[in-house]
Amino acid sequence: MAQKKKTNIGGQALIEGIMMKGPHKMATAVRKPDGEITIKTTKLSSTFKNKFFKLPLIRGTFMLIESMISGVKELMFSASFYEDTIEEDAVDRFLKKVFKEKADKAIIYVSLVLALVFSVGVFIIGPSLLTSVLKHVTDNSIILNLVEGIIRVGIFILYTLLISKLDDIKRVFKYHGAEHKTIYCYENGEELTVENVRKYSTLHPRCGTSFIVNVLIISIIVFSFFGWPNPLMRVIIRILMLPVIAGISYEINRFIGRCEKQNILTKIISYPGFLIQKITTSEPDDSMIEVAIAAMKEVIPENGADDLW
Repeated sequence: MAQKKKTNIGGQALIEGIMMKGPHKMATAVRKPDGEITIKTTKLSSTFKNKFFKLPLIRGTFMLIESMISGVKELMFSASFYEDTIEEDAVDRFLKKVFKEKADKAIIYVSLVLALVFSVGVFIIGPSLLTSVLKHVTDNSIILNLVEGIIRVGIFILYTLLISKLDDIKRVFKYHGAEHKTIYCYENGEELTVENVRKYSTLHPRCGTSFIVNVLIISIIVFSFFGWPNPLMRVIIRILMLPVIAGISYEINRFIGRCEKQNILTKIISYPGFLIQKITTSEPDDSMIEVAIAAMKEVIPENGADDLW
């Protein structure tokens, strides 16, 4: 009988590829234009090695930072095989001209900064300013924070729906589905074959999409404790509280991921994330599953206990 387990192996969908991160190694498998699968394996070394960064509620923020950095790096690696089809923008050309041989690192960190600025502007400042219009209707801070949260969630859903219509993103979302299916297959103790992987769900409780949804929902509760101050104070409070919200969201994802059996509580908590995952994941074809399996096999530890979640 196959031995089931909860693994801490996680992944990320890329351009025609998948990155899998295990307890000791990270592997990126990419389907090249000629159809061959190329695999890059990297030994993991955490930037945040002090035990302080591993504490509950603290670890979530720093793991998120590491995941963002490694995610952008592997995304650039996968994109390098399709440079002829991806148009280089003005920012990339400028960074290559200024930083020359260090341009790749510069592009990674500039991309992260721009992504953070965009996220803060669209998902924090924007909803807060839009909700300020209701200040003339009600002074109830709970209602104002609730409306702000609903607007924030609505913007995220709309953004996700819009990008899901792009052909390139559709393929990324299929690889995302392949990633989840492969992890499920491994967790159920089955041999990693296309046939075995295919029968599993594309929805996984530890998905990054569910993490983002948890952040959006928890932010409504956390921000409510600070009332409804002036716009500047609201922005400052929301930015300062992001690490706290990320920490809580990570622990919730971790709790759900560790549950051997889903109960009413975990089903309720997982439900919003699963709804959005129905947009960010879709059924992959066999060639995509092959890529996911190739990446997964590289990060499975020799000692099976090393990747217990």
